[in-house]
Amino acid sequence: MDYRQLKKDIIAYSKSIGIDKIGFASSDPFIEMKNLLIRQQELGYQSGFEEKDIDKRTDPSLIFDGPRSIIAIALAYPSRMKDAPIGKKGERRGIFCRASWGIDYHILVREKLEQLASYIDSRIPDARYKLMVDTGELVDRAVAERAGIGWSGKNCSIITPEFGSYVYLGEMITNLPFEPDEPLHDQCGECRLCIDVCPTGALVQPGQLNAQKCIAFQTQTKGLLADEFRDKLGNRIYGCDTCQTICPKNKGMDYHVHPEMEPSPEIAKPLLQPLLSISNRDFKEQFGGISGSWRGKKPIQRNAIVALAHFKEKSAVKELIEVMKEDIRPVMRGTAAWALGKVGGSEAKEALLEAEKEEQDEEVLQEIKKGLDFFTIKDEV
Repeated sequence: MDYRQLKKDIIAYSKSIGIDKIGFASSDPFIEMKNLLIRQQELGYQSGFEEKDIDKRTDPSLIFDGPRSIIAIALAYPSRMKDAPIGKKGERRGIFCRASWGIDYHILVREKLEQLASYIDSRIPDARYKLMVDTGELVDRAVAERAGIGWSGKNCSIITPEFGSYVYLGEMITNLPFEPDEPLHDQCGECRLCIDVCPTGALVQPGQLNAQKCIAFQTQTKGLLADEFRDKLGNRIYGCDTCQTICPKNKGMDYHVHPEMEPSPEIAKPLLQPLLSISNRDFKEQFGGISGSWRGKKPIQRNAIVALAHFKEKSAVKELIEVMKEDIRPVMRGTAAWALGKVGGSEAKEALLEAEKEEQDEEVLQEIKKGLDFFTIKDEV
């Protein structure tokens, strides 16, 4: 088999099925990434969502028998929403990050990889491969960097010359000996805008992220949001794009090449107040098709409450009181109590004082106290 010609044919085929960028890498262990992950683990910077076994994350031979090469792909997604609804007083809106616009990218990228695999099967019947999209063991960023898809930016995103960092990544480990492509040189230069504007200082230095402090990670947690992050959340209900939108390499990057990725404005920027009482069924029907729904409705609802507090939305007071009094989940009751203090007003204060007498959960009582403390501060001012 002429693998050089096969590689050219695979590249041509990938373009015909809508893969925006493709690269080939060796299947050698990712030693540098392993050292970085060990350091991240030592510092407590991991999110906890990753594969726990660092060796599996960095050595293809531990998850695939006889790897010879890895094929990496990238699909470009839009950075701007057409006909985006504008929130206003009484109709405040939240925002899902761009990587959660349109169909769940895991589905779309996997479909492209499966099409690629079928083509390879038609050419090499005894070919073997393993497909991965985000949830696989290997670090997508490390594979994409080695395969020449883009360079690893200071914001820990893969940045491509053609599409900026607005790309979804996937890869395929194979038993075929493809010639590797050349990695790209780092093009961030002296720029450190992403580090300087990170809302929580999660980018501790170029290429190093403390995931525990990252707003994107915090929006996906299910417990009470730590105090230090509440005022940083803004109206984000899933994810954070700050380190991407500030990046000069993303200026003017907005590609609408995949119809499946086009955001539905009412899903990507939903009204906040209806989220407080949405049923499981309605949540699944409305948001189940996007990647931002993977943790269920609880984090989204909690974040919606924090966003209403951010706006100090008076029209939401009655609904927040109902959540504080009636919701069976302590996280929701507590977050609503804190939010009522932020929003303020006599109705909110009276409800908090009443709830303080009736609430049994200690964590919720602490949040009620925080809510009432806002009134003490206002009185002092």
